[in-house]
Amino acid sequence: MTADTATELFEEHRSVLMGVAYRMLGRVADAEDVVQDAWLRWSGGDRSEVREPRGFLVRITTRLAVDRLRQIKARGETYVGPWLPEPYVTDFGDTVADGAERAVLADSVSLAVLVVLETLSPLERAVFVLREAFGHPYAEIAAMLDRGEPAVRQLAARARRHVDERRPRYDVDPARRRDLTERFLDAASGGDLAGLLELLAPDVRLVGDSGGKARAPLRVLDGADHVGRFFVGVADKGVPDVSVRMVELNGGPALLVLSGGKPDTVVQIDADGDRIRTVYVVRNPDKLAALATLP
Repeated sequence: MTADTATELFEEHRSVLMGVAYRMLGRVADAEDVVQDAWLRWSGGDRSEVREPRGFLVRITTRLAVDRLRQIKARGETYVGPWLPEPYVTDFGDTVADGAERAVLADSVSLAVLVVLETLSPLERAVFVLREAFGHPYAEIAAMLDRGEPAVRQLAARARRHVDERRPRYDVDPARRRDLTERFLDAASGGDLAGLLELLAPDVRLVGDSGGKARAPLRVLDGADHVGRFFVGVADKGVPDVSVRMVELNGGPALLVLSGGKPDTVVQIDADGDRIRTVYVVRNPDKLAALATLP
């Protein structure tokens, strides 16, 4: 295998490797570092015995991501306020033709799922991502992680049970979710409390992530009245030189709020089809920096 061929093969699979690393870590910069480390090992190692480049690269990336996740957990860093994953651009385009596969990939990268995955052990998270998001057989996952297949099946069952117990599932048509997002934007930007209350479920929750570096609720807000009045207050105060774009993040429509042309806030909703059940607000500037490069 020539150096040029090795580079072409790696670039062919880069998006898959980034998808694995991001789902493992929930942090774009960490995922990019892991993929770069995988490239260094791929380009500098002996590739003469590699028969399936994609499987080989996914194995390297997964192991590096497990190590990185263990390091993060070992540091035991304290985060100010609620934590949300870093928003991740997901434009599957023509790369995923099958609607069911597209839905699985979108669900596995959603904010709701990634928040739950953060509570899993690194090995549980790796097994869940490889099995649920990318459909790898248990035998392949066992080889990737140097574990026996029965142990991997146990990890998979435990992870799936944990996710199912903690993450509400709403099957919402993408067009319906986009419509709710647009209506939410109209009501929130106009400070229309009555309009917001029509859209919000009575037990809606608002989860804000500022990391202590921007203004956002330092605890989860519960209830339509509290959440609605929060957005009315935001509209009353205003954002300097504001503009809003609809973008695809974490498998669904999201609102990217710009101030002076720079990313200021990301807002995304989960809905049950008729009402908004959760509103996610990301304001930590460290988690928005990568969105400045969106075309």
